[in-house]
Amino acid sequence: MRGRTTWSPLFVDLYELTMAESYLAEGLAERQATFQLTCRHLPRGWGYLLAAGLDDVLTFLEELRFGEDELAYLDSTGRFSDRLLERLRALRFTGDVRAVPEGTAMFPDEPFIEVTSRVLEAQLVETAVLNHIHFQTVVASKAARCVEAAAGRRLVDFSLRRTHGLEAGLRVARSSWLAGFDATSNVLAGRLYGIPTAGTMAHSYVECFATELEAFEAFVRSFPEGSTLLVDTYDSLAGARRAAAVATRLAERGGRLAAIRLDSGDLLALSVQCRAILDEAGVQDVSIFASGGLDEVEIARLLTHGAPIDAFGVGSRLGVSADAPYLDMAYKLVEFDGEPALKLSTGKVTLPGRKQIWRETEAGTLTRDVLALESEPALAGGRPLLRPVMRGGVRVEHESLGDARERAARERGALPPDLLRLDSAGQAVALSPGVVELRDRTIAKARSRNVS
Repeated sequence: MRGRTTWSPLFVDLYELTMAESYLAEGLAERQATFQLTCRHLPRGWGYLLAAGLDDVLTFLEELRFGEDELAYLDSTGRFSDRLLERLRALRFTGDVRAVPEGTAMFPDEPFIEVTSRVLEAQLVETAVLNHIHFQTVVASKAARCVEAAAGRRLVDFSLRRTHGLEAGLRVARSSWLAGFDATSNVLAGRLYGIPTAGTMAHSYVECFATELEAFEAFVRSFPEGSTLLVDTYDSLAGARRAAAVATRLAERGGRLAAIRLDSGDLLALSVQCRAILDEAGVQDVSIFASGGLDEVEIARLLTHGAPIDAFGVGSRLGVSADAPYLDMAYKLVEFDGEPALKLSTGKVTLPGRKQIWRETEAGTLTRDVLALESEPALAGGRPLLRPVMRGGVRVEHESLGDARERAARERGALPPDLLRLDSAGQAVALSPGVVELRDRTIAKARSRNVS
């Protein structure tokens, strides 16, 4: 089952509606415009981004409708003409969209998505397009870094209780699964997206029993196959010994304890000591699951120092991408009424024209990306990344989350080691001669008209 949500068309910033009013008044509303969504800079230490969120963008565009209640609200503000309200009543997205598929590795200045439509339509969807792509991309990219740090160990999304909203929790589960996580604790995400679910127990469960041992025995009676016992409620080492005893008795009854969970303290020292306790008790097959304030940096530190941890629950720092909670993404006009467009704002100069990204590889490893004009000839040996996903407002490509997950694994596998480092310097994108020429010509034209 694929999760779907109907979003209100009022998920816009006010300026999109005031511009629509003026576009209509000035006779510009039906002229064609092309916007591209790019990321100007990557967070410090991030070598790449992992594209996500496209499916929600296409759903939003397909379902875009202004209902009578939304129109009545706009009318009540006194800001908008009857003419605009009538235009919005009939509004449907009728444009074309090209995009990179979800799970694609991306670099600065490369378009994630390109929207071409009547300017009124293309402008109105700016906030929704940017919001969907931005949030899911930052989380997928954060999750991918955790996957690299874990080096094949199991990862579970534990973020739901601290994400910035319940819908955000669903998108984190989806994006982390896309990036290579193994499961989520989010049961609704499991139902909507078909993601495996996983969980353990809370400290409160243990506290509801007279002793920790009673709690452990009760839990495995209900779940005799594959349980995980949380051992740090009172004393982690004592808890590990009790869990080992429970595992031994459970095995004698034909059951199996899967893991113990550490959620606090010095995870490096405790994991080493707990591993010794489990091994000495003869339950070597019981693994160690760690959680509590983890991210890719801490996971890498633990494993570099030899922590015998088999799986990680990653929560708060994933769900809000704590070290890099936003990306410098922007949705900017690159062509209007058949003419190239750009802005010259300091530090925010854009590249005009419709584009294509060509990816070059050697022996299966990415060597460089070239940003070219869509009209330029194909780059010999290069693979085009932007492809049509919507024509005339109708989706022309449907892709499963599983397909995106497989692509993300392939894309990460094709990146050179320097880009996978947690302190990567990143990689610049080459500009084609056509992009450079159009940029320089458009800059000169804009300055001649607008700079005194």
